[in-house]
Order: sequence, then C-alpha cells, then structure tokens
Amino acid sequence: MKIVSVFIVWFAVFFLNAQQANEIDEINGPVIKTSSGQVRGEFVGNESVFKGIPFAAPPVGEFRWRPPQPVIPWEGVRDALTFGPDCAQGGWGAAPGTIREGTSEDCLYLNLWIPKGAKPESKHPVMVWIHGGGFVGGSGSGAVMAGDAFAKQGVILMTFNYRLGRLGHFAFPSLSAEHPDEPKGSYAFMDMIAALEWVQENIDAFGGDPDNVTLFGQSAGGVAVHSLLTIPRANGLFHKAISHSGGSRDGVLTGRPINKENGDPLYPVSAETIGINFARKHGIEGTDKAALAKLLALSVEEIVDGGQENDGEGGPRIYSGPILDGKLVVETAESAYKAGRQPNVPLIIGSCSAEIGGKFVNAANSKEELFSIFGELENEVKAAYDPEGDKEFPEIQTLFNTDWVWAEPARFAARVFAASDTPVYIYHYGYVPANMNEWMRYGAGHGAEIAYVFNNLNAGRGASEVTPEDEKVAEILNTYWVNFAKTGDPNDVGLPVWPRYNTEKEKILDIQPDGNIVGKQDTRKTRLDVIEKALNIKRITIQSRGGI
Repeated sequence: MKIVSVFIVWFAVFFLNAQQANEIDEINGPVIKTSSGQVRGEFVGNESVFKGIPFAAPPVGEFRWRPPQPVIPWEGVRDALTFGPDCAQGGWGAAPGTIREGTSEDCLYLNLWIPKGAKPESKHPVMVWIHGGGFVGGSGSGAVMAGDAFAKQGVILMTFNYRLGRLGHFAFPSLSAEHPDEPKGSYAFMDMIAALEWVQENIDAFGGDPDNVTLFGQSAGGVAVHSLLTIPRANGLFHKAISHSGGSRDGVLTGRPINKENGDPLYPVSAETIGINFARKHGIEGTDKAALAKLLALSVEEIVDGGQENDGEGGPRIYSGPILDGKLVVETAESAYKAGRQPNVPLIIGSCSAEIGGKFVNAANSKEELFSIFGELENEVKAAYDPEGDKEFPEIQTLFNTDWVWAEPARFAARVFAASDTPVYIYHYGYVPANMNEWMRYGAGHGAEIAYVFNNLNAGRGASEVTPEDEKVAEILNTYWVNFAKTGDPNDVGLPVWPRYNTEKEKILDIQPDGNIVGKQDTRKTRLDVIEKALNIKRITIQSRGGI
C-alpha cells in the first residue's frame, strides 16, 4: 500500500510538472536541451523556429585562423528568437576598411525550422543549406531561405553561417607552422563540418533523424557540397546531397595548393604566397611569429578589406579562395571523382539555363574571338552555339559561361555517380517569370531557382508580382526536394516524372521557360559534348581567368 501511495504522489508531481512545462511552452515557445544548454524558440504558424544557436565558439582573437572551437556551455535557457550576426563581409564593391552593417567576426550560428509537435522519436528528415556568395558574401539568415515550406511537409531545415573571405580561407607560413596537428587554410569548410557535427549530436532532441541528413547548397554552397562529398572528415555526416550551380570541375573555387608554387596551372600562386602578399599590403614584412601576431592584431575591417582579389588592378593576388592543405582538404572533387573516390550518396545536381554573362571565364570581346580560342574545335563550337551564324555575342557568351562552369561539370559528376549505380538526378532550370523577361533575356540567371525551391516567393518581392505559374513551379520544386530528403527519390504521385539519370538515355528534368516541367533527353548534349572535349584538351587556354 505504501508503494502504491508513493507511486501516486510521484505520478501527480510528474503530471503537474508536465502540465506546467506544456503551459510554459505554449506561452513562451518550445524549449529544447542541446549539448551546450537549453534554447527557447518560438511557434510560427504550424512549426517551431529557432534562430541564432551557436554551433562553435566565436572565432576571434587567437582563434581567428583556427578550427572552430567548442561552444562554452551556458546556464539557464538561452533565447533563440533572432538571427545571429552574419559573418564579416564587405559586400560587392565595398570600400576597403569597411564591413557591411550587421556582420561580425563572431558569426558561427545556425537556425532551425521544425514541424510543430516534433519529438525526439519523430525522426524527421533533416536538410542542411549552405548559402552561396563566392565564399566572400552571403549568410544563412535571408528571408528567401526560411524553412517554413519544408517544415510544413515534415522536414527539418537548418541554415548556418560560415567564415568568409580571408577569415574563411587564409594561409601564411608561420600560421602553417603553429599547431601542426590542426588542418590549415579552409576554415569555411571546417565551420561547415562543425555545423554538420552539431546536427549529429543534437538534432534528435529537436525531432530530427541524424541518419537522414540531406546537404544542399547553391553557387559557392554547391561547390562546398562537392568538397564535403570528398573531404574524408565529412564522411558519414550527411546521407544525400544536392548541388545547385556548384560545378565540380577544377578551376572554379575548388582548391589552391597551400604552399606549392606552379602546382596547378589554374592556381600558379600558392595560398601562403597570397597570404604574404596580403601582409605586405598592410606593411607587415617577414613570415615569422611576429608577422603573424601583427596579422592577428589587424581589425576585422582590415582583414575583410573590401573583399578584393588583387591589390589594385593588375597587382599581386591577396585572396586565395579554398585551399588544399593536405590534411582536411586532400584533393579536389574532380580529382576524387575521376579516381572513383566519391561516396555512395544519392545526388541531385543541376544549373540554371543562363547563369552569368560577361567575361567570367575569359576576356573574349566577340563571338569570333571566343570561337577562335577553341583552336581545332572552333568549327564544332560554332555548330553547337551559333549554327545559323545569327546569334548575338552576349547570348553566346552567357551560354558558354554557363556550360563551361556549371552545366558540363554537373553532367560529369552525374556520370561518375551513375557509373557506380548511385541514384543521381539532373535538373536544368530555365523558368523565367513574365516580369523578369527583360532582366533574364537569355534564360534563368544564377540563383533564380532558390526562391522556388524554398517556396518563398514573397521574400524580397511584392505579393502582387507572384503569379499562379510562379506558385505552381515553387510547389512542385519544393515537393521534389522534400521527397528526395525523405527517400532519396524526388518522384511521387502527381508530379512530373523526374528520370533517374543514366549515361545511355541521358534524361534530365527540364524546368522550361514557360514553367512547364518535363523529364526528357538533354537538348544541350551537342554543346556539352564539345565543352567536355575543350575542358580535357584546352582548359588552360580557354579559361584565361584562372582560379575563379
């Protein structure tokens, strides 16, 4: 009888506490215990949202160019109601010695959108977004990248920040000599891995499944997806991957040798030499510990320094981009793929139809000059890009840039994955909303698909501009991405069939200019075939802007 009484008392206390906790949750928002402490989010519609959760300690002071450090645990409940600062950046064309308002060196924070009512046993699929911005700009807190549409379909969406510019990629001789057990150079990739490790350690508490994580990113984020697919330390931290406009070929944000000069024709200057150039720009001579101390003493504004690649027009290079350090980043994605060292991870890969125009790859000023650079392939290129001889140069230049940097490399990666019987799906995004016809004359530009994949069409644009066709495209694309996160296959009843890619039929998903979505043979084959030839035999000649 005494045991029963004790049980009744225990149950009553437990029940009251639970009731109280539920009441507090409903009033003040959900509270979740992480490995560093409790965080309180908020209910937004039918999901829970947590913003500004630290996944690493602030990378400041002596930790400026060090791997991300563990978060110092906190007492009590930490509000996770506002985004943390974006990582320090100048913004395109910013004046040297300035950084954009709202950015900081203390920036390693993540954000979560979670289906309401999720519990540890819910095992929701998890999607982790890596933002673009050329590794010098961007953040995980933009309105376009909010995860409401994913959460409504039962998927947890995580966004995060990573160090940018010289804070994210930097090498210097005395820095390389310090802490010899640590990886060097690509601190941005280290931050990404730390965020993925945080997911493995904590996401189950939010109702996520750490064994079902999909990594996806656009532009530099798409490049990072390929890098993380081939960085050994990232192995097992995610289980599916999506690369938006991320290429996969060498020479485009893919990895500069840390200390070897002329080790790569596209990256002839080593990352350490570039670090020395940057130090000299700020009056710092030598490469010893004293020089490093002076670099560490520079303000964050001086480090960001407007984000310029060179010290004045035609001057020495002062920004490296991603670095091959031999410890963390041991090879480029292209090198790994050619050797068959890619993981067995289902992949979606694709690009937009007219990514970027202008002199992005080389300095050609006319279509005749561009065609001539291809040498013995000149006639094939003409037949592929200008069969009637009546196309304008800006259109040809845009299509060439698109195929060279993004479309052919996407096909190359897809062929590698398909050869090992790994599920892979290619998309070609060409939808141009009616109100964007003047801005995107030759097709969908770089990043045009992001708002549609996230189904956030009103973010940054007036609701009156959104058409039923816009809504249809967004709903379909968001559902494809959700399905892929759940099962590794984007298809489902009611959706246009997205063919699994294989090298025999070469079928892709074509999101056409009018919004029609069809699975079909890739009509770009002739163009991509000649680009493949050129990449294999004349890459250095054609890509005169080495190490983009």
